[in-house]
Amino acid sequence: MVTDHSVFQINSLNPDQTQRIGASIGELARAGDLILLTGDLGAGKTCLTQGIGWGTGFEGYTASPSFVLVREYRGRIPLYHIDLYRLDNIEEIAELGIDDYTCSEGVCVIEWADKALDYFPTEHLCIRLDCLGENERQLSFNASGNRYRDLMEQLKHKWNLP
Repeated sequence: MVTDHSVFQINSLNPDQTQRIGASIGELARAGDLILLTGDLGAGKTCLTQGIGWGTGFEGYTASPSFVLVREYRGRIPLYHIDLYRLDNIEEIAELGIDDYTCSEGVCVIEWADKALDYFPTEHLCIRLDCLGENERQLSFNASGNRYRDLMEQLKHKWNLP
């Protein structure tokens, strides 16, 4: 049982900064990483994922996979971008075969992960995005497991946070 939880927050003043935070995460990401995103509609989950994609070396633009559920992007490591927004119950989510992505050689980023938090592995990085204003967002990081605590510490160091 994982009992190691670490938490910190970063405020982003605009979408560009949210993307830069994401790029920092992507640069630190390794194959097999699981990043769960939560927050209201329009909070910046796809914007953050765009930055994560750039940090993994993907040079294009990520699009919200709301209608196709899963998009794959190729960089130095694959990025699997999954969106659970249109799914209503855990059975639908289980039928997606998400395990194939969360146990893969890529980074798995899941939007609307709060629809199935109990379904995912206990070790992950969960990021909640909250709107503070028209463009300002608060990103709350919750690391569960040693790998994600280390990733979070590296991210704090990159952003000169205590």
